[in-house]
Amino acid sequence: MLTIWNDLLYQPMFNLLIWIYNNWTDSNFGWAVVYLTIILRTALLPFSLVNEYNRVKNEELYKEIKEIDKVYQNDQVIKKQEIRKVLKRRRVKPWAKAVVLGIQGLVLVLLYQVFLQGITGEKILKILYQSIDFPGVINTNFYGFELGMKHDFIWSGAVGLFLLISIYLKLRRLKGGVQRTDLTYFILFPLSVFLALWLLPMVKALFILASLIFSVITGRIATMFFQEAVKRKKIKPAE
Repeated sequence: MLTIWNDLLYQPMFNLLIWIYNNWTDSNFGWAVVYLTIILRTALLPFSLVNEYNRVKNEELYKEIKEIDKVYQNDQVIKKQEIRKVLKRRRVKPWAKAVVLGIQGLVLVLLYQVFLQGITGEKILKILYQSIDFPGVINTNFYGFELGMKHDFIWSGAVGLFLLISIYLKLRRLKGGVQRTDLTYFILFPLSVFLALWLLPMVKALFILASLIFSVITGRIATMFFQEAVKRKKIKPAE
């Protein structure tokens, strides 16, 4: 299992990072991580588009779930049963979102391993492919911030603030009003992400922030196309 992890996951990603570092970044490992994020999200774009299409298509579904949450807020068992019925009736399959989140989570673990094991010359030589040029000493300083530094408030705070604003904008669009669970999510989710990133190397926050910005840009563009497509199709829930 360890051999599969190193040979099929860690080593290929590390070599891709070094190749990007050598060719695209003018010796800036932070930008190599950003470019890796863009490459990854571009590769996952079909899954992201499927997820965005489902989101637009199922806007009425979210309203229905919201009403169920409001009606059965004191009975969690019945609430889950009713939500499952709605999901089954509308044939919602969140596999696309699960794929995107799963692969991003895997890359986060791999990036952590990169900085855990170190990126000094001796260690690089052991896992570098012969076709990849040895870069020498790698510059891990990203505009005054050390990528491997923990307890960084700036970048982890930027991710938390980004999530806070994103959730706030979504809550503003809710026509059924904001529930207590929404307010809890609005506060606790960005805070928990901030605390988790604060404990980890700063490179994690850079990766997540780049991924979030990519999602917002592509999501806005996709939504404009899909909203028109859904209107034309006039989707009706299956009985």
